[in-house]
Amino acid sequence: MRRVVVAAGLVSARGGHPTQGPFLVSRRPAGTHLADSWEFPGGKVEPGESPPQALVRELQEELGITVAVGDIFAVGHHVYDTKEVILLVYACEIVAGTPACLEVADFAWLSGAEVVALPLPPADLPVVARLERALAATP
Repeated sequence: MRRVVVAAGLVSARGGHPTQGPFLVSRRPAGTHLADSWEFPGGKVEPGESPPQALVRELQEELGITVAVGDIFAVGHHVYDTKEVILLVYACEIVAGTPACLEVADFAWLSGAEVVALPLPPADLPVVARLERALAATP
């Protein structure tokens, strides 16, 4: 079974609250693993890339945005039928560009409460739990 490291972003708009949102989520295109699922945007870390470098590249390719990558927000892990996924989710802020559907089926800006209510892929569940804790701790 192959192991895949994925870098994704808890992406807030410029000036958005880092743990309250709104947050950018994207929907996977048809014909891909977990097609039509909503997720934290990002993608696979390629050989020779650091996870933050992969995240910047993926968000540029998929959504046409440039982000400043902050600290790791949460880590997810799940073993699917064909692969093991380690998900590194970084707090990010858009610094240039406006999101567009370049390599995603759709995107949306959602509040933290809306994000945690989404049926996200299994690897994202620890990230959702971390976001729920952050929302509960914010007045």
